[in-house]
Amino acid sequence: MINIFEVNETNNMVQHENLDVRTITMGISLLDCIDSDLNRLNEKIYEKITTKAEKLVETGNEISKEIGIPIVNKRISVTPIALVGASACRTSDDFVKIAKTLDRAAKTVGVNFLGGYSALVSKGMTLAEEMLIKSIPHALASTEFVCSSVNVGSTKTGLNMDAIRLLGEKIKETAELTRQNDCLGCAKFVVFCNAPDDNPFMAGAFHGVTEADTIINVGVSGPGVVKNALSKVRDKNFEILCETIKKTAFKVTRVGQLVAQEASKRLGVPFGIIDLSLAPTPAIGDSVAEILEEIGLERAGAPGTTAALALLNDQVKKGGVMASSYVGGLSGAFIPVSEDQGMIDAVNEGALTLEKLEAMTCVCSVGLDMIAIPGDTPASTISGIIADEAAIGMVNQKTTAVRLIPVIGKGVGETVEFGGLLGYAPIMPVNQFSCASFINRGGRIPAPIHSFKN
Repeated sequence: MINIFEVNETNNMVQHENLDVRTITMGISLLDCIDSDLNRLNEKIYEKITTKAEKLVETGNEISKEIGIPIVNKRISVTPIALVGASACRTSDDFVKIAKTLDRAAKTVGVNFLGGYSALVSKGMTLAEEMLIKSIPHALASTEFVCSSVNVGSTKTGLNMDAIRLLGEKIKETAELTRQNDCLGCAKFVVFCNAPDDNPFMAGAFHGVTEADTIINVGVSGPGVVKNALSKVRDKNFEILCETIKKTAFKVTRVGQLVAQEASKRLGVPFGIIDLSLAPTPAIGDSVAEILEEIGLERAGAPGTTAALALLNDQVKKGGVMASSYVGGLSGAFIPVSEDQGMIDAVNEGALTLEKLEAMTCVCSVGLDMIAIPGDTPASTISGIIADEAAIGMVNQKTTAVRLIPVIGKGVGETVEFGGLLGYAPIMPVNQFSCASFINRGGRIPAPIHSFKN
């Protein structure tokens, strides 16, 4: 039974500590839409998405109003489009037509984003997958709601360096094509290693081929709630610190579980997973960096930051996993620079560098996320950063990702404004030494020895 103390506690979390359910994401399989005729394929895609997700936004709003918990985003993820479009697409422009269909469907049902304009190329690229990757800049420049992702490696397969080289070029091209919007297209694209099939968060959400026809995944948040709880145990030992984080993560995840069960029941769609990540926003007090500072760091990026983040990530998972029947997605702590005011402040004060962020991604949920870099950064350098991050994921058997925004016409010390949940970001310096000869070798980096577990 829920008692009055717990009701008041949850109300306080919502009103004063930025507790929210970050997203309800409906995953929709498009495998039954596959057709060799491009026009028929687009018709089937539009029809299925608009039918299955017709009441998604309405239902999310109803649940939010009834239980008094903000549900910030309603989103859709679909089967990787490189698979869906392979039979019908003969050129990259054909894939762009599918992207526009996805965008039209997203607009019709009223969701915030639609993810799954994706390719899974950890070991090699089919012709269709290569065409989709080459189409990404134009697809993101000509759509509003579509998000894209590419999985370039895994612990079992190694790293596809041909794809990594190509993506460095495509990220630069995306920046050029969306330069009038501060290169916003790059904020809707992410490169993965070990991408999960059930991630509800954008820009990397897609509906894996192992999933049911339609599912509901929910992503919870609550950095402000965790920070407030930790402020009450300031200067206490690590045992008390860890127990506090676990208990708070449990409470936050229970909210997500309630929302997921209600959405599943009302929409008649199976419940998939809860992603119990701490996802920050630009709002004051809703920051992962501020949690690290509450743990005892003067600024995020100071010595001890990686250890503090490892502790936080682990305790969030330990607390959250007891609160839900099914935990999946990315689950842990996100460290996107532009979406976290504490991270922005740390960068501006010189406490946080790209290299330190890379070290932090060894122990957190994702990777180098929402980081603005100079617009004249070479494509090979971007590919090198992707390769470094993917190698961390491959060797450590975890998901890592890169979402870099080379801001055309801007350099270190300047700022780029994205707006909304994407926030703003200082342009961060990158290492000026070249890795072009390394990136241009071609082929694959083999899987690590510990991948052989059969």
